[in-house]
Amino acid sequence: MSRTSLEDWLGSCVYGLQCWLFAPLTRLCSLSPSPPTSCNPSFPPACPQTPASAYWLPSACVMFLTWVNCHSVRWAMYVQDVFTAGKLLALGLIIIMGFVQIFKGHYYWLEPVHAFETLRDFDVGLLGLSFLQGSFAYGGWNFLNYVTEELVDPHRNLPRAIFISIPVVTFVYVFANVAYVTAMSPQELMASNAVAVTFGEKLLGVMSWIMPVSVMLSTFGGVNGSLFTSSRLFFAGAREGHLPRLLAMIHVTRCTPIPALVFTLISTLLMLCCDINTLINYGGFINSLFYCVTVAGQIVLRIKEPEIYRPIKVSLAWPVIFLLFWAFMLVCCLCSEPLVCGCGLAIMVIGVPVYFLGVYWENKPRYFHITIGKMTHLCQKLCLVVYPMMDENLETGGH
Repeated sequence: MSRTSLEDWLGSCVYGLQCWLFAPLTRLCSLSPSPPTSCNPSFPPACPQTPASAYWLPSACVMFLTWVNCHSVRWAMYVQDVFTAGKLLALGLIIIMGFVQIFKGHYYWLEPVHAFETLRDFDVGLLGLSFLQGSFAYGGWNFLNYVTEELVDPHRNLPRAIFISIPVVTFVYVFANVAYVTAMSPQELMASNAVAVTFGEKLLGVMSWIMPVSVMLSTFGGVNGSLFTSSRLFFAGAREGHLPRLLAMIHVTRCTPIPALVFTLISTLLMLCCDINTLINYGGFINSLFYCVTVAGQIVLRIKEPEIYRPIKVSLAWPVIFLLFWAFMLVCCLCSEPLVCGCGLAIMVIGVPVYFLGVYWENKPRYFHITIGKMTHLCQKLCLVVYPMMDENLETGGH
């Protein structure tokens, strides 16, 4: 979250709304679709997935990864590294198979006359919505910003990681989709619940089991990364006083934000019963809204206060292009999914009295402070967590 851009430009209330809406809801809307996606491909047609398994298997996945993140930051990073490597290997296999298909002459849907053939009437709103849903796959570009405090030399490594990861992800995903259309028609792509699985069934024969396993491992790593970053959002918001103080506490020896991770777990389990497409559209709208507000704040501060020290600074043209793009996404989402956007705006309005009652109102009754204090103290004992000293350089590497 860009605390400076929002709080310095629009005040503490807007930053509080971001903590209320962007952190607990948007990040969890991005996290919730992943567990069901990871489990769906594991069910063959002869053994269809039941409603109970559709909830409990993803729940078990999220609970296990939450335990890993609570136990050790290093373990969580090992899980992330292993499954990211597995995901890239699987995508590499898909890309290689795609090139083999092209060399064999299977590129019907890549020919310009067929590639730009529309399957429905042109609609600007649906076009923007497709960009919005497609951006979900590329949403990891900003995850590293949430854990800069745990990076070694973030002023150097953060830009380097972004500069390397964005081109790599773009290259891999684009060529993976090129590979898909060498074996599948657009209609088959839209009808498939797991495109990589269908692709493997068509081309891998007896080795087709590789693809469902790869999809499961890929989303397993994605859930782990989302848990790791989402909990840090709650941690940061609580430390600034916009969320309960308990969420800013860490384990006394492992230095992991256990309360924030448990809160992420509970919220995710509640959202697992929602429709995946609705979650993506809802999260995309809120993302677009706060991306626009945050980047607009950055532009305003660059103009009004150009002398402020900025350890990472880019040309002002990039924030302007970024703002125009996400403003277009926001308008398209409003036109295509007014009900989803209306729900998001309604929840945002609810956040205003929550901010004034929880943050702005400082002279609360004594019994309120006593009750909250006792609940916080109890949770501290259960989780063995304390509030970190801000003047100490606490390590979060885990054991």
